Amino acid sequence: MTTTNKACRPHPQNHNQILAYAVHHQSDPEPKNSIKLNHKMILSSTLKTSSLLRRNPCRPNSCQNPRRNPRQNPCPNPRRQISSSGLDSSSVIFSAIQPTGIPHIGNYIGALKNWIKLQDSFTSPTSNSNQNHTQNQNQNQNQNQNLKLFFSIASLHAITLPKDPIQLSTQKFQLMSTLLAIGLDPNRSCLFIQDQIPAHCELAWILNCITPIGRLNRMTNWKSQLANFKNSNSISEIDDSSLQLGLLAYPVLQAADILLYKSTHVPVGQDQAQHLELTKILAKSFNNQFKNNVFPIPKVLFTPQPKIRNLRNPSIKMSKSHLSSATKILLTDSPDQIQSKIRSAVTDSIPNITYDPLNRPGISNLIDIYQAISGQTQDQTHSMFHNRLAIDLKEELIQVLVEHLKPIQKELIHLLNHKVEVEKIFESGRLKAADHAQKTLNQVKNLLGLL
Repeated sequence: MTTTNKACRPHPQNHNQILAYAVHHQSDPEPKNSIKLNHKMILSSTLKTSSLLRRNPCRPNSCQNPRRNPRQNPCPNPRRQISSSGLDSSSVIFSAIQPTGIPHIGNYIGALKNWIKLQDSFTSPTSNSNQNHTQNQNQNQNQNQNLKLFFSIASLHAITLPKDPIQLSTQKFQLMSTLLAIGLDPNRSCLFIQDQIPAHCELAWILNCITPIGRLNRMTNWKSQLANFKNSNSISEIDDSSLQLGLLAYPVLQAADILLYKSTHVPVGQDQAQHLELTKILAKSFNNQFKNNVFPIPKVLFTPQPKIRNLRNPSIKMSKSHLSSATKILLTDSPDQIQSKIRSAVTDSIPNITYDPLNRPGISNLIDIYQAISGQTQDQTHSMFHNRLAIDLKEELIQVLVEHLKPIQKELIHLLNHKVEVEKIFESGRLKAADHAQKTLNQVKNLLGLL
C-alpha cells in the first residue's frame, strides 16, 4: 500500500480534538463541538515494539478506581473467566471481524476482549520489548512458525453488500490500528487481512462445489435478509432482482476461512453458531468423500459475555449501523461523549438495582457493560449497588469506561499516525497466514487432482 503525506494542523491537545484528529466517524453525525482536523501519516522505516506495544492497554487496572468499594475482592483474573474448555497445545483458534470502522463497546466486549483473553491464556508474553519490531520478528521466528491464534479482518465478507471503496479502505485501516491498540500482539497472534490471502477464495469455491443449496436456504441470516426483498405487491413473493449470490454463499466463505487454517476452535456468538455447524458438515463431507481427515472438525467457543444492547432501545443489540450516535459507545468516544450517552441511556423508574434482562433490560444492559469492563462478578456488582439508584450505576460506569478506554485511545492515536508501520505488521501477518493457508490448499488440491 502507498500513503500520501497531507498537510496537518498542530497536534491537538485536548481529548475532543484528539479524537476528531484521529478518526472521522463514518456513519454517526459529529457532535457540535467536535473539531475536524486532517492528520499527517508519519513515515519512518522502523517502529519500536516498545512504542507500538509498550503496554497491554486492554486490561487497565480497574482496581485503581478510587470509587471502588474497598471491601471488594481484588480484580478477578481475566483468564478465569474465559470459556476455553478443551484447549491445549495442539489447538488452533480462528476468528474474524468485518471492517466497519472503529468498533463500539459491544464489539469490544463481545469479541475483541475475548481475543485478548485467548491470547493471554494461550501464549507467553513477548520478551525484549525494547527492541524494534523487525528484530523482535527475527528473534521470535520459531515461535511464529507455531502460531495457533489466527485473527482476521474479514474484508471479503464486507462486500457482500454494497460498500463505498474509499470508506472500506479507511475502515480497514481503522480496524487494523484498533486491533493493535487493544493489545493484540503480532508476535503471539497472527493478524492479517482476508482479501490478501487468495487461498480463501480458492477454498471457498471448492467448498461451494460440495455445498447443498438447501442448507444455505435454511440459514437464519439468509432468511432474515430475504425479508428485505419482499415483493411490494405480495406478502409471500420475493423480489429476487436485487438478490446477490454473495449473501447466499456467505457461510461457505466463512467455512473456508476456518478450515483453511485447520482450526480446532472458533470463538463465536450465538448468532453465528448455525454457520459453524455448516462448517462442520462441509469438513466431514470433504473428509469422507476423499477418505482423508484433512480438516479437523472445529468446536465452538461461545463468548462468555452477554450481547450488549442498544443504549436507547435495549430490546435490540448495539449496532454501528444505527443512525443515532446516542445508541452506542465507540472506543474513540471522549469522556464527555461517554458521560452524555450513559446518562441518557434508557433504564426504568424502579428503585434499587437488580439484574433482570427480561423485565429490566436497560439496567441489566448497563450492569453487563460494567461487569465486562470492571472485571467484577455478578455477586460483587450486586453487593456494590444494592439499595442504590440507577444514577449511581451510571456514574460508576462512566468512570470505569473512561479509565478503561483511556490507554486504548492513546495507543490508537499513535497507531493512526503511523500507517506505514501498521501495514508492515499486517504484511508480516499476511506472510505467516499465507504459508499456513497454502499448505492446506495444496493438500486439498492434491486430493482433487488439481495438483
